[in-house]
Amino acid sequence: MTRTNNLYLIIGALLVVVIGLGFYAYREETKPKGVELSIGQNGIKVQEK
Repeated sequence: MTRTNNLYLIIGALLVVVIGLGFYAYREETKPKGVELSIGQNGIKVQEK
């Protein structure tokens, strides 16, 4: 009984990882293009995307 429960747990965790990576990739591909402004310890950076 616990062997099948562990198998379901592993399959569920893998599904969550795959769905999460798919969502991340989708967000990265649909990011709006434009100008990126970064303020850090080295000063201000402006980059075109």
